[in-house]
Amino acid sequence: MADARETNERRLRRLQQMRKTGSVAEASEALEGIWKAGKKPELIVLRRALLQADGNRSRLTRLVLPRGVALRFYLLALFEAQCRLDAGDLWHNVRPLKGAESWSTLVGIDGAYDTASGTYDSALKNMPSDLWGSASAEGRWRMRKLEDLRLRQVKGALRTLEELGQEDALVSIPRGARGQRVYTDFSLMEEGGRGDMQAPNLYTVPGRGSATTTITLPKDFFLKGWIQVLNPSEVATWLILRWLSQWASRKHRVSGVFLTTRPRMQAFGLRDDAWEDGCQRLLEFGLIRHAEPPKGLTAALDAIADPVITALFSQPTRVRQPYQPHFWQMTDDGLAKNAMQALDRELIHRREALANGAMTRVSHDTEPFAGHAPADD
Repeated sequence: MADARETNERRLRRLQQMRKTGSVAEASEALEGIWKAGKKPELIVLRRALLQADGNRSRLTRLVLPRGVALRFYLLALFEAQCRLDAGDLWHNVRPLKGAESWSTLVGIDGAYDTASGTYDSALKNMPSDLWGSASAEGRWRMRKLEDLRLRQVKGALRTLEELGQEDALVSIPRGARGQRVYTDFSLMEEGGRGDMQAPNLYTVPGRGSATTTITLPKDFFLKGWIQVLNPSEVATWLILRWLSQWASRKHRVSGVFLTTRPRMQAFGLRDDAWEDGCQRLLEFGLIRHAEPPKGLTAALDAIADPVITALFSQPTRVRQPYQPHFWQMTDDGLAKNAMQALDRELIHRREALANGAMTRVSHDTEPFAGHAPADD
């Protein structure tokens, strides 16, 4: 419980710092500008290949990292592409990494964590609120420092996406004359990775395919700040639940969708702790809800070609332990809310609940055993 309380406090501090720097509001404003100036897609289309496991891990779950913004950056790149291009168009980079209308402006960070040193910049973190965004020397220094931090985050994301491996890489970065990465000339790969052919699978905007091959993400996931404030494991959990809700739309609507450990690991490679914690946080943030479970699970499924996905909704023939998985339904109305405000409210509520729980346990532990008389002197 102490770990849960400290984790919650760290997240609250990070959220407060992001509010102080205005980074999420600025990034959301930049994304809205791209959306309004472009094709204004209501839904962003994502190929299922990003989620699909190959062995023990999927490209998605390999991007569930405690630090860095690789998963966030890749999804932001897909959003940018689909605001600018038509289905079938080949992506090409039109943005600098730093400065006005750059990739750095699309990423909201807390402005204090330095990925290079693995520490927080105390001078930046402790700057008084009235100096942020001001025209003073301190305010201008703050802007330069924050821009440098964002640039380091973007470069770190590009390295992570490239270092997924020769076949799984989601970006490709050319090298200069001395072998250094030329980040500004990076290429974006399709969700299934670079591939094993000599010619890479460069990203093209997908069309609205069937629910077995694509999923759709509402624009508010990007425009209301959710992509900036959710942890990578929460984003991964949300994407998996979203795909399940679209693939099994009738089941989702009637009784909700669920995943147990073995089929989840086989299909997506997401581990128990990330899944369970992700579901709990998404529930608290109002992005999913508990569904009423059906009277009994049925193995009578429509015939489909994917045996792994078939197993996701199958009744096991032998249950060793009496475990009933949670059934979930997506609540897209929650995406329309301001993500910063929603998280702030729920994290404060969780702080109070954790503190009350700790006090209850302490009180219980210190109570004398009922029915026992005090010992004689």
